[in-house]
Order: sequence, then C-alpha cells, then structure tokens
Amino acid sequence: MLKPVFSFITVALFMTFALVSGCAVPSVQPGASREDVVSRYGTPSRVVALATGSRLQYSRQPAGQSAVMVDLNAAGRVTSVREVLNPAGFSALVVGQSTREDTERALGRPASVDRVGAWSGDILTYRWRDHDQDMLFWFYLDAGQVVQRTAQGMEFPVRPNDN
Repeated sequence: MLKPVFSFITVALFMTFALVSGCAVPSVQPGASREDVVSRYGTPSRVVALATGSRLQYSRQPAGQSAVMVDLNAAGRVTSVREVLNPAGFSALVVGQSTREDTERALGRPASVDRVGAWSGDILTYRWRDHDQDMLFWFYLDAGQVVQRTAQGMEFPVRPNDN
C-alpha cells in the first residue's frame, strides 16, 4: 500500500526539481536564431532596437517578478540571454545619467508608473524577487525623464481581510 504513495511522491519531487531547474537556466544559447527564441519563449512583450542588433524583452510585469532580455546581433543570432530584475540589472543604470528610455530598454516596461506628492516626476516601479522575498525597486525621474534617485523595499501582498 505504501509503494504507490512513495512512487507518487518521488515523481512529484522529480517534476518539481525539473521545473525549478528549468527556470534557472536559459533555454536558448548564444548563436541560436531569433526563430529559435520565439519558438521557445513565444512572442516577446517588446522588441527594442540596439546599436548592434535588437533586444527581445520577455517581461512578466506588472504581475510577475521576472524580465528576461534576449539580445540579438544584426544577423538575428543570440548574443546573450539574461534575467535583469536583480541587483546587477538595477545597478547597470546610473543616477543622474540614465533616462526613462534607458531604463525601459534595460529592464522592460515597469509594473507601474506612479506619482507622489513628495516627488515631482514619475516613479517607475519594478516587481522582483530576492531569493524568497517579494521586492519592489523604484526609479525616480525628474521632469527631463532622467533617473535622479532609486530605492527598494519589500513588497507585502494585500490580503482580502486587510483593512
């Protein structure tokens, strides 16, 4: 009687491991064609022109916490595949220099664009995950759409009975 339960648990654990490890490793490698990328990832959420080719953005914003960028050279071949909603991706943008366009080209569209009374410009909000913690990262833009400040904080989900 225990054998079927053990088999089910073993299969469930194996499937969980396979799914988790599959998410951690890009499924396309440098040199793959644009068609290979689209067949594996689907239609990109946005395509951005780069000086050396183009970038296929696969963003799960606003509800998700992931944004994968696939850079292609002029011949349409993959040069890099990377997750960008992480400290390295955020730190690639420079306060006082990076623009809204730079930010969206590097990270994809934000989860939301907000305004608050204490800041006169737009605030780009990105949802991301740091290990097991849901996080938010903010880019504060001035009137010229240049990043003037950044901040991050934990995201706490709103539950139905919260008042």
